[in-house]
Amino acid sequence: MSVQPGRLLPLLTSHRSGRSPVTCEYRCGNACAHPAPNTSDNEYFGDVVRNVVSRRGALKAGAVMTATAAGFAALSGTAAAAVPPALAGKPGTSGRQGAPVPGTDFDPVAPNTADAVVIPEGYEQRVLIRWGDPVVPGAPEFDFHNQSAAAQAKQFGYNNDFVGLIPQDGSGKRNFLVVNHEYTTEVDMFPAGTYDPENPTEEQVRIAWAAHGLSVVQAERERSGGLKVVPSRYNRRITMDTEFEVRGPAAGSKYLKTSADPSGRVVRGTQNNCAGGVTPWGTVLSGEENFNQYFANAETVTDPVQAERLARYGISGGASTRKWERFDKRWDIAQEPNEVHRFGWVVEIDPNDPDSRPIKHTALGRFKHEAANVKIAKDGRVVVYSGDDERFDYIYKFVSNGKYKPGKSAHARRHNMSLLDDGTLYVAKFTGDSPASEIDGSGALPSDGEFDGVGEWIPLASGNKSFVDGFTAEEVYVFTRLAADKVGATKMDRPEDIEPNPVNGRIYAALTNNSDRGASGKAGADEANPRNGNRNGHVLEWEEDGAGTRFVWRLLLVCGDPATADTYFGGFDKNAVSPISCPDNLAFDSYGNLWISTDGNALGSNDGLFSVPVDGPNRGQVKQFLTVPIGAEACGPVVTDDVVLVAVQHPGEGAGAANPESHWPDGGSANPRPAIVAVWKKGRIGVR
Repeated sequence: MSVQPGRLLPLLTSHRSGRSPVTCEYRCGNACAHPAPNTSDNEYFGDVVRNVVSRRGALKAGAVMTATAAGFAALSGTAAAAVPPALAGKPGTSGRQGAPVPGTDFDPVAPNTADAVVIPEGYEQRVLIRWGDPVVPGAPEFDFHNQSAAAQAKQFGYNNDFVGLIPQDGSGKRNFLVVNHEYTTEVDMFPAGTYDPENPTEEQVRIAWAAHGLSVVQAERERSGGLKVVPSRYNRRITMDTEFEVRGPAAGSKYLKTSADPSGRVVRGTQNNCAGGVTPWGTVLSGEENFNQYFANAETVTDPVQAERLARYGISGGASTRKWERFDKRWDIAQEPNEVHRFGWVVEIDPNDPDSRPIKHTALGRFKHEAANVKIAKDGRVVVYSGDDERFDYIYKFVSNGKYKPGKSAHARRHNMSLLDDGTLYVAKFTGDSPASEIDGSGALPSDGEFDGVGEWIPLASGNKSFVDGFTAEEVYVFTRLAADKVGATKMDRPEDIEPNPVNGRIYAALTNNSDRGASGKAGADEANPRNGNRNGHVLEWEEDGAGTRFVWRLLLVCGDPATADTYFGGFDKNAVSPISCPDNLAFDSYGNLWISTDGNALGSNDGLFSVPVDGPNRGQVKQFLTVPIGAEACGPVVTDDVVLVAVQHPGEGAGAANPESHWPDGGSANPRPAIVAVWKKGRIGVR
């Protein structure tokens, strides 16, 4: 199912909700149905822009629009290189396009609602591994009607999200495939009539505990193309029962101590792991996101300070959705008030050592981490970017004090992993360069033709030193959201995956949506979040040295229906792009093209994966590479020269086990199963 390039790709005329209510309930605790937890009165953007608009000419004549190194260095306060041409002027010209960009030369897939993974003509696909498939030795074959916790602990977990592919040899034949299992949807996981949401059995709860976490498997390239999962001594399951070492400045904090762990240094399990990243030293960073929904009885808290801290993380109410607190008191805030503080971190997994204990890195702060991705700064320090996936929350980065040691030996890995325990945590503030009157919430471009400006990284803490008035360092790390409120960070539209581009060096962030932007009592539009009632999201791009505290930014995409006035595609002809809604996960191919997977498409089509050149005359040319089945979200992704990997999460979710809306991937009358899909062709991906 494809369309001819150069023609507007049609939207579906019968619109449906972008996400099932069941997905909302089990994935994020129905966050969008509740008031956004950020009620801080950060400096409003309209006030900020009035202070900088008088400098607009200087900014435009300086680093934002000049291609000279001196201009950029003057703005950033760093000895940075010259701003590349794509950031020095208007990138792309409406109505014009260059030759097909390598890596993106394929016939785009049209929007659809097929119960299948739909790929371009000339490509092949295979399901690599699905929920319940064996991972470790002794794992039984999956049986939907006879599940057990013991079996699930050895099988591939549920609702796969992040996918990391890490070569084990120079040829790339053998690889680690590392996958997050974000959350469980018990109403779809068990046979009809066997699961009562109000009264789950202990075995069903334990199955869910085993279905969370991560899977590590070995994947080998096949001569015929694609990959296959093979048995290996490295294959491993990480679940809610796996012990994690707490490291960094908050390890041993009084806020992390529990009756089961009076040291505050060992945590059982990881949960709601969303996006992640592969480090240059060959490990995986994974972000714990919507952990708040797993904890019960916050309503019993009477201490006003503790209640404020819980509320800022969206933790409220009585019984939890899953009722885990009935079988382990650590999920009951009334009995274990600190257990909730032991989640919301970035965790690190070393797939090279199947016996190693995973780590929770407290120096990177605690919030709803969508991801954590690494860039090596020019001076050799490690920089980690992460978004807090909530309406009106923030973008963060961490800069290590120590320097990266090249190589993937065990010694180098240990050294580089330790770098994430000692450094400075920052939060971002974005300032636009257009008059406030031109940012009216409609999405209309300002008179200079693009949404752009400058930014500042505000330090929060470094080691045992806090930079936030009224906060100790350990309070900054454990209650990072509240510290970021205090310093006036910019409220963003659900910042999700943040990825450095390995080719041009710039940083890209997906902002999925925010229907509350501009609502009564809520923050209105600003130049970095230019639409009120933002249902379709946007993609942000910035340039910095990494270790510096100043940057220049602009929006690459303002997503949605290309036929509407409130969308923008990097200056590219809007008549020749694919519709795209709700950007979520990001990846880059070897050419530096951006690839975007979506979550919650508000335009009526299934979610999918899209390619976008970020430089040259085709900058902003969005092309849809694939769509995922009914009710599913496209996650991952991984894009190499010879294979594309996508995690298909929650297919058919919400209809229930009796009459599932989707039967993917097994077909027939089978219940749906989240799975990882490989797509390939003869020759290179995206090259004719």
